[in-house]
Amino acid sequence: MSTKILLVDDSADALAIAEAFLAPEGHQVICTSSGQEVLALAAVHMPDLILMDVDMPDLSGLEVCRALKADPKLNLIPVMFLSGLAGPEDKARGLDAGAMDYVAKPLNPYELPARVRAALRTKRQQDVLIQQARIDPLTVLPTRLLALERLNEEWARLQRHGGQLALIILDLDHFKNLNETHGQVMGDRFLQAVGGVLRRQCRKIDLPARYGDDEFSILLPNESAEHAAILAERCRQEIGQVRIAVPAGVVTVTASFGVADAGSVASSQALIALSDQCLAEAKRLGRNRTWCSATNSQADPRL
Repeated sequence: MSTKILLVDDSADALAIAEAFLAPEGHQVICTSSGQEVLALAAVHMPDLILMDVDMPDLSGLEVCRALKADPKLNLIPVMFLSGLAGPEDKARGLDAGAMDYVAKPLNPYELPARVRAALRTKRQQDVLIQQARIDPLTVLPTRLLALERLNEEWARLQRHGGQLALIILDLDHFKNLNETHGQVMGDRFLQAVGGVLRRQCRKIDLPARYGDDEFSILLPNESAEHAAILAERCRQEIGQVRIAVPAGVVTVTASFGVADAGSVASSQALIALSDQCLAEAKRLGRNRTWCSATNSQADPRL
């Protein structure tokens, strides 16, 4: 897949020269002569790199770069400045604005592609680290970081358009004892098995995640707590059927579930807190059960 580069310069000649230097590298180059268009184009195309002139008549490259770095959806796109002003003070201003590199004009046909390759290598390394932070390598489920990002996105959607949103938080019962008795390898096998259960039981629009060590979550867009409790019960029952062989026989594990929805809370953090309270109630009542905030009761195990 070709990389996308957003090229920004108010000079048509400069755009043509830079594009000619980059095209043989196989990049998809998107050109604009307006600094004011950069944020909109970046949001649509999500380029891998932005090459931008510093001096533009409508909005300077420094101002555009600061705006990009202030936008949480665009701030990880690397920016490289192109400018005829390449003194130490000019470079310092560019780097302080958030740029990763500064290339002096007139552009060199060898230097520009080499600097672009270096910038893209750094971007790929960054993307790998971000992916690792968002996917749990053991269960191959999203991590808490991604779960919280998606929760905030769904909460914003809920505020704009209305609807429903439910959250399940589950915890494996006495998991510390299992690890101490049978070892971490056995514990990891159960965590992997639970990840498989959640993937099988959830809808495509749901987001199951590894929320903590032995804690998981499921975000259910467009769903009420009562219906989420049905999913929780299916997951609870399947987890209870997992059997892993050991020399002395087989080992099983159970899980406790807390279920809540957005109907009675004022923020995404309050939804997490309410689900946690329901989980605590399920544990208080003896574990291996589902407690639902909407009914303020234990879910029917026959569900």
